Amino acid sequence: MGSPRSLAAPPTSAPSDDWVHRLLDLARTRLDMDVAWLSVFTEGRQEVTSATGALDAMNVSEGMSLPLEESFCVRVLSGQLPPVVTAADRNPVTRDLAVTEALGIGSYVGAPVRDVDRRPLGMLCCLSRDAGEHLDGAAVRTVEMLADLIGERLAAEEFAEAELTARRDRVVDVLTRRAVTIHLQPVVDMRSGRVVAHEALARFPGREEGPATLFSDAAAVGLGVELELLAVRSALELADRLPPGTRLAVNLSPDALLVPAVGRTLVEGAAATPLTVEVTEHSPIEDYPAVLVAVEPLRRAGIRLSVDDAGAGYASLRHILRLRPDTIKLDIALVSGVDADPARQAMTAAMVAFAAETGSALVAEGVETAAERDALLARGVRLGQGHLFGRPAPLDRAADEQTA
Repeated sequence: MGSPRSLAAPPTSAPSDDWVHRLLDLARTRLDMDVAWLSVFTEGRQEVTSATGALDAMNVSEGMSLPLEESFCVRVLSGQLPPVVTAADRNPVTRDLAVTEALGIGSYVGAPVRDVDRRPLGMLCCLSRDAGEHLDGAAVRTVEMLADLIGERLAAEEFAEAELTARRDRVVDVLTRRAVTIHLQPVVDMRSGRVVAHEALARFPGREEGPATLFSDAAAVGLGVELELLAVRSALELADRLPPGTRLAVNLSPDALLVPAVGRTLVEGAAATPLTVEVTEHSPIEDYPAVLVAVEPLRRAGIRLSVDDAGAGYASLRHILRLRPDTIKLDIALVSGVDADPARQAMTAAMVAFAAETGSALVAEGVETAAERDALLARGVRLGQGHLFGRPAPLDRAADEQTA
């Protein structure tokens, strides 16, 4: 049969909500048979990976291994047996097989589970102790249909697993080579044009995936904090090249803030340059008290806390109310077109009043036109960030644009 790809690992238990077991239960109940199993072929043997029904009565157990050459399955695949066998103890092809007596097989229905190339990986089999006189072509079609469903589902899972492996490999490659560069985007006093801060944005040269995709990949494979920490450390390496007093803002997820190594890195970095940590509004926070405990030593070190993308989704007000940030960044969705939209103007004015009451600074993100800048200034927003003031760029180019 060859060496198959993974069909299904023998489970440590047989949970009732497991999809394979549900399909096996469906097969045996529809056919009114005692046992249903899913097996995989491995080097001359048939391994039962999942099974349901009267297992003890038929001497069947998950994880059991049977010689393939003695099986009904190999004879069905080779055409020596039809897919449905009745009165197995009287059938000349099956009556003398050791497995017939060992399992007490009176009747059998089986269909191969195939991979995307239509290779048989294993079998979906139903067994009973009785002669199975009720079994017919409809029983075969039922088992074949369920076997096809299992094959398609396993192929999809195999594809997903391969995709997850590829995502992990991409992230590990970046982490191993420390293949990250930092671009800076200025935050300016919109009245004077003076740069008061730079936001550090990670870029990954040589990769087709954008930064958002790579950070998403990292989070999906459990390496999100490692990639964030690499980005922060790379940003801090630029600290001594920034103009004195210029604040550096780094982006971190709530999960990263809870990791002690991240906190230590930030506190050490704060000794060289004023720091702000931006917590994106899109990231859920499951435990606000834990995050507040984690940021307390940062605040003692002079590190400010900023809520990013405020107004972009349901969590923004909760973040602001619970975290009490030093800075609130208005999302581009509120800023874009604010000069021509009374609703955006009203929301901006409300955020200005809220920030004043809570002692927070307000930064408008995504400012692209002079008209947007003027409308924001007219409503009391002093600080801005966006293409009007400078695009994200490496430090040297950002410094040139600032000087210009």
